[in-house]
Amino acid sequence: MTVADTIVLAARVRTMAGSPGVETAGSGSPDAIAIAGGRILAVGPRTEIMPLAVEGTRVIEHPSATIVPGLVDAHSHPIYSLGIVRGLSLTGVHTRAELLDALERGRAAQDGSEWFFAWGLDPSAFEGRPIGNAELHAVLGPDRPAYIKMFDAHSGVASAAALDRAGIAAPFANPDGSGAVGDTEGRLTGHLVEFPTMELVERILPPLTFDDRVRLLRGLLEDMAAAGITTAHVMDLKDADGLALLDAIEADGELPVRLRISPWCEPSTTDPEAAELIALQGRGGRRYRIEGVKLFIDGTVEGGTAWLASPDAEGEGLASTWPEADDYAERIRLFDEQGIPTATHAIGERGIRFVAETLAALPAGGVPHRIEHIESAEDDVIALIGASGIVASMQPTHCTHHVRPDASDDWSRRLGPERADRAWRTGDVRRSGAVLALGSDWPVAAFDPWEIMADAQTRRSTAHPGSGAVGADQALTAIEALEGYTTHAHRAVGSDGGTLVAGAVADLVVVDTDPLTASPRELLGARVLLTMVDGIPTHE
Repeated sequence: MTVADTIVLAARVRTMAGSPGVETAGSGSPDAIAIAGGRILAVGPRTEIMPLAVEGTRVIEHPSATIVPGLVDAHSHPIYSLGIVRGLSLTGVHTRAELLDALERGRAAQDGSEWFFAWGLDPSAFEGRPIGNAELHAVLGPDRPAYIKMFDAHSGVASAAALDRAGIAAPFANPDGSGAVGDTEGRLTGHLVEFPTMELVERILPPLTFDDRVRLLRGLLEDMAAAGITTAHVMDLKDADGLALLDAIEADGELPVRLRISPWCEPSTTDPEAAELIALQGRGGRRYRIEGVKLFIDGTVEGGTAWLASPDAEGEGLASTWPEADDYAERIRLFDEQGIPTATHAIGERGIRFVAETLAALPAGGVPHRIEHIESAEDDVIALIGASGIVASMQPTHCTHHVRPDASDDWSRRLGPERADRAWRTGDVRRSGAVLALGSDWPVAAFDPWEIMADAQTRRSTAHPGSGAVGADQALTAIEALEGYTTHAHRAVGSDGGTLVAGAVADLVVVDTDPLTASPRELLGARVLLTMVDGIPTHE
């Protein structure tokens, strides 16, 4: 008889298996899991599980807790974030006064450094005025090089000194909507839109050392594990030494979180480079693997680069990231033929429609393809996603943190009432029959899965009592929210994982509340007591 090397006991086990895996407490219901060799040996009542213990079996008991499958953040940028999360955090800043106060604090904290860094700023802080560097100059002066990465990571604000060092002397605009913004008199505002423009400044920033980046990445993954995350779908491989960072961590131990990495394929990607992306598939280490490709069809609403069917309030939003959208479709067909799953960033309704129609036209029965974000989509497109087996990957806190019920936020103002009323239709996506994976898009939003699941149920910022709901009819149920982090996150990549059943990999979380019965407020305060990957604690 196979014996257990570890047994985990709790008040209940939510296996997420069956229909719909919502076991109730009581005689004979599962409250224990036996693990052997990194896999689940058995799940059941402790009276059946404890006989599998022998001398040396480790027994971990949390009598009032709940065991759930390991949580999967279906959209994250842990490696890329190392170049973003530098200096002062401006998350939660929503007025000009708050911005000036925060910059004053940041100036004091970064006194003695040549460059000033900040990140995570919502455009609402400019209170309807054009985004620019006036506030930076008011606090720091124009002669200090300074750089703010906006919350969406698709735009930034640079001081006059930073623009000068980067060689940006005048406003410019590219066909895809990227560029350096100018005011009505043709002067640079400091607002840089999309990656090609931001990189002009970012390539001259003082770099972090490799050892510092290893330390920061390991710490970030440990924090994710402490939140109950066992796997992250990494939607980039922008850093040239990204795999070397992971190899360095694995040379000294184990990654605290499994990483499934999808490198970018951009409009500038050449045929030989696309072949290299294909050749990279399957490369990995013990807990990371390159599997899939990430593409962009557009940018962001706030930056004016979402691909819309009609212009936004600023007259922007009519261009795709791909100068010729059919070139995008050709790349999708290439990857599908090679059996490589894709994930496409699509924000505006025209972009979402084009991606959905492209994916729906692929031969049936192939690898799963995903649409990321889906911020504002029309009824027939949601129906097409559900009918065609297209995976939806969405981030509820993008809505609850940055969209206001009175439509005074920048996202709603730009789109107008009709499109803003279609914000993040998670409920309709589930009702369409589509797979719906949930995630954070870290560092665009915090990676706390419990807050994301809470907000998915309330459609408001659960952390801020009294905040109004945005699209209350799009709320998910508790089981749907947990499925988004477990079974549906696995189905999004063609896996039947995300359940706690005999034979499954022993990725699990012990949490001090029951996510299927707790109120959203209680879920927000959930405390993870144990996270295991391959039956080995990554947080305890």
